[in-house]
Amino acid sequence: MSERRCPKCGSVYTDAGARFCPKDGSMLVEIQARKPAAPPSPKASGGSGTGVRTPLPPGKAGLDRASSLSNQILDARYQVMKKLGEGGMSYVYLAKEISTGDTVAIKVLSPRLASDKSSVERLRREAGLAMRLDHPNVCRILRLGESEDGLIYLVMPFLKGELLSDREVRGGPMDMTLGVTLLKQMCAGLHHAHELQIIHRDLKPENVMLVPDDDGGGGGGGAGGVERAVVMDFGLAKERRADPAIAKLTATGIILGTPEFMSPEQIRGKPLDARSDIYALGIVAFEMFTGKLPFSGRNAQEMMIARLRSQPIAIRTLRTDVPDTVEKALAKALQTNPDNRFSTAIEFAEALTGSAPSSGGGGGGGGGGGFLGKLKEKFS
Repeated sequence: MSERRCPKCGSVYTDAGARFCPKDGSMLVEIQARKPAAPPSPKASGGSGTGVRTPLPPGKAGLDRASSLSNQILDARYQVMKKLGEGGMSYVYLAKEISTGDTVAIKVLSPRLASDKSSVERLRREAGLAMRLDHPNVCRILRLGESEDGLIYLVMPFLKGELLSDREVRGGPMDMTLGVTLLKQMCAGLHHAHELQIIHRDLKPENVMLVPDDDGGGGGGGAGGVERAVVMDFGLAKERRADPAIAKLTATGIILGTPEFMSPEQIRGKPLDARSDIYALGIVAFEMFTGKLPFSGRNAQEMMIARLRSQPIAIRTLRTDVPDTVEKALAKALQTNPDNRFSTAIEFAEALTGSAPSSGGGGGGGGGGGFLGKLKEKFS
């Protein structure tokens, strides 16, 4: 089991889900590599090749098959090379498409979820939506597949880079210029999805990849070179339109957001729209610049309650060099009432550098003409 340590007070925690110190709110640093949740099985368990696709059972046999695909052929179509990561609902592998030689990332659904018909149907619909995404700041879904032995998987382009969450742990609070640039790119990707009636529902640093931008369009700059932010996991997003099956699906874990980044309306189980993603991105931005969350609590439940009843911590109390435009933009993005936030992600992006029309809490002056002009041209 991995252990995480608070760099401020030195406390060590063994809870795999812990990301912040309950004593002082600092981001925890992993001090021991995680071990796989299930040991690889020398004998893969699967179907008999009859052509009838039977979902894997949620027991050990199905779990072993889904969690130990390295160096195997999946669905007679992909050469799986190695496991990249795993979570409570999926396993992610690096693979090569045999017919084209293209390198891809494959997310294999946990048998526990794959055995639930309603969850699978929801995933099919949502993957279909995500396949419509086409934007440099979004990782699209290339294919939803189902193997003969019942493995359900998503195929995505392989992004070679660094997760935003890993960058935060490695580098600490981010440079303001670079951070604002990356945030504006995330806004552009989200706006593209929102225009297609898709909301993310689970935006967090673990779902953002920072990749080298060979074309120079990312505008990252700095010691780390030019980078581009890519929002991932839209395959688990949900259509903006209301759905009566949401309650049942939340119970399966398919569309449940991450507690630290949920908007107040998501916590309450209310209908969501683009403004919920804007709220989550506000929390992501706060963490990028401070290494902490804008709400305090001894656990995830207390932090959720704080989002319903309290105001966020003023970012300037944690970082004095934050520009007025950024401070005002985050304050508006983190309003409890969605009506008081930005209506679109592009409005949030413009407010971060003061290029938005003066209205509400998103205005403010300053922010470098040349830099601002390039960004506005890129995302207009």
